[in-house]
Amino acid sequence: MALRGTPDPAAMILVEGVSDQIAVETLATRRSRDLRTEGIAVVPIGGAGAIRRVLAEHASPTVRLAALCDVGEEAQVRRGIEASGFDVSVHVCVVDLEDELIRAVGVDRVTAVLEREGDLRSFTTLQKQVEWRGRPVDAQLRRFLGAGARRKLRYARLLTDVAVDVERVPRPLVDVLEVSSAFPSR
Repeated sequence: MALRGTPDPAAMILVEGVSDQIAVETLATRRSRDLRTEGIAVVPIGGAGAIRRVLAEHASPTVRLAALCDVGEEAQVRRGIEASGFDVSVHVCVVDLEDELIRAVGVDRVTAVLEREGDLRSFTTLQKQVEWRGRPVDAQLRRFLGAGARRKLRYARLLTDVAVDVERVPRPLVDVLEVSSAFPSR
């Protein structure tokens, strides 16, 4: 795992995956923050189960730490943090990042983004599948956005950058950036 662009960070924001990293970095840019200049690395750890290993390999008493995780992974993340002995500010997405973004943006606007990006036909195909027929549209969207790494990464940026109003950004993303503003810059 490389600490992309910040080899000796003053602070790290640990996230489960690359889509979370993209959303955090995109929001920081929207808020005119340069995390690299601030000495903050946003580190995708490859899933909640890796938290203990990542902390053992990359954390130190001089590095401030924050984490963003999904509610289903919260207990595992907190156990890993507790076992590490480090102080980590944890911010939790209700269900997951995609769910947070869909709620913040709204079903109609997410669907409009899918149409603009040429993915609406694929989405309507998913809606017609027996397993997904009749389910709530937000659940269908969550499945669609989470299916396939490229789509997940692309829409993490698009929904955070373009579609979500600044005042409606999901609370866990706002909170992880706010706590990181208190980190000392290098």
